[in-house]
Amino acid sequence: MMKMNKFIALILGLVVVAPLCASAQKAVQPMPDITGVWEAVRDTTAPAAGQAQLKPPYLKEKQALTQAVSEANSKGEPLSTTTQRCLGDGMPGMMGGPFPMEILQSKGQVTIIQEAYTQVRRIYLDKQQKSVDDVEPSFFGSSVGHWDAGALIADTIGVKEEVLYRNTPHSKDMRIREKIYFAANGLLRDEVTIEDPVVLEKPYTYTVSYRRLPDYQMLEYVCEDNRYYTDEQGKQRMHSDTPSR
Repeated sequence: MMKMNKFIALILGLVVVAPLCASAQKAVQPMPDITGVWEAVRDTTAPAAGQAQLKPPYLKEKQALTQAVSEANSKGEPLSTTTQRCLGDGMPGMMGGPFPMEILQSKGQVTIIQEAYTQVRRIYLDKQQKSVDDVEPSFFGSSVGHWDAGALIADTIGVKEEVLYRNTPHSKDMRIREKIYFAANGLLRDEVTIEDPVVLEKPYTYTVSYRRLPDYQMLEYVCEDNRYYTDEQGKQRMHSDTPSR
């Protein structure tokens, strides 16, 4: 009887230890090295991109803006944008290129530098995200993240409402969730999910893929010529332009 009890105890011990060992293996999984310079590339193996489905009032706003941009461009009088005002794309646009970006991993932080307009974004690791009302709105928002099974999981809130991605309006409640990981084809992927219960009918997801540029050195990109300004109609003008009467 005593031998039988010892045998049962041994079996129960193995049942308990096995999950613990699996958990320990997961915990010590090496962090991938994503430090380096990256360039956005076309990736036919990436998941198909979802489409932003806007609620009716915001859909009308986007359609009106898209039409205004098209008409202004056809007249050779493009509307002023943040980039034309030397302000950069902000989030999530800065993650899409077309210029290279540099990723730097350091203790407690992942820093992403977009060559265009020298945009700098910081993802603070293992920090608790603030509430949106406690975040000062900015171009890149408040980003926190953590490593999970070889992927960098990032959460961003607090992006200024004037910062548009593909002419799509958003509210102060927009949330950007990212999963940055190496795909099977060796490319680095950023799986981006946009949530905005005020503007969107439902969240949507798209993916940007990057290839490493091992020999590329980031260049200075400073918007310093001040050639452009925005007139009272919101149109982009050059200082040498003479508006038509």
